[in-house]
Amino acid sequence: MSSAPGVTVSNHSSVSHTVFHLLGIPGLEDQHVWISIPFFMSYVIALLGNSLLIFIIFMERSLHEPMYLFLCMLAGADLVLSTCTVPQALAIFWFNVREISLDRCITQLFFIHSTFIAESGILLLMAFDRYIAICYPLRYTSILTHTLIGKIGVIAFLRSYCSILPIIFLLKRLTFCQNNVIPHTYYEHIGLAKHACNDIRVNIWYGFAILMLTVVLDVLLIFVSYILILHAVFHIPSQDARHKALNTCGSHVCVIILFYGPGIFTILTQRFGRHIPPHIHILLANVCMLAPPMLNPIIYGIKTKQIWEQVAHVLLIKQK
Repeated sequence: MSSAPGVTVSNHSSVSHTVFHLLGIPGLEDQHVWISIPFFMSYVIALLGNSLLIFIIFMERSLHEPMYLFLCMLAGADLVLSTCTVPQALAIFWFNVREISLDRCITQLFFIHSTFIAESGILLLMAFDRYIAICYPLRYTSILTHTLIGKIGVIAFLRSYCSILPIIFLLKRLTFCQNNVIPHTYYEHIGLAKHACNDIRVNIWYGFAILMLTVVLDVLLIFVSYILILHAVFHIPSQDARHKALNTCGSHVCVIILFYGPGIFTILTQRFGRHIPPHIHILLANVCMLAPPMLNPIIYGIKTKQIWEQVAHVLLIKQK
């Protein structure tokens, strides 16, 4: 039995789509070129900022400390997260490239979700780093050795990849016989699964369980870490020492708010903002992917003296 292009025959239904079409931002198609400008600028800033951060930390031996090594991991995750989403959106905005195969859909959403979870795990490790630095300053370097940092960094990435890997098989088992047009700039798990004819309750419950056991658990542990940090800080007798201890956490707190804040706001608008236009939801979802990679290196560059000095040193050398 023959089948149309982008469609395969399935026992469950007459056809199963193997090609999908991204609409970009529906309702704002005539504005795609203008919308692409902040997308492109954000991506360039994210690429340059995070690459420069990794280069400086890698080259400068004085920055081979636990906090900066975790920051290097965060910058790497930011590069992957932005590269998984922005080029696809720009291809839609500039060249009207909307078709993408099912395998590429699943590959994209795998890296988006796994990198998001990895970044959440890295933020938890950075909270742990601040807890050790403030609560056990004399044992800081003996506890957080380079070997331990490497091991827990690998565990953070393995956790993300292993938790998202089953989603590939959960999606591959589905028959996509419904509409193959997706109103978005990138693919995500449930957004793709909703186009299947099968029962997707397993996908929904697995996705919910993974969210609870990774991102939500990370948020709770970060919250506990900062309660312990504040408890230790306010027992420091010197006011200057208290201020210095809190200042070392400032950049991390800003990055935490930047990473989790837009996501929480997006979930709330999807749950309660039923009258909000679809393009607003899609723009908010893109902010979640664009803002942290673009702003994280700026936040750490401005608020961390050692990094700022090294950035200035590199730029001055290039000018000479």
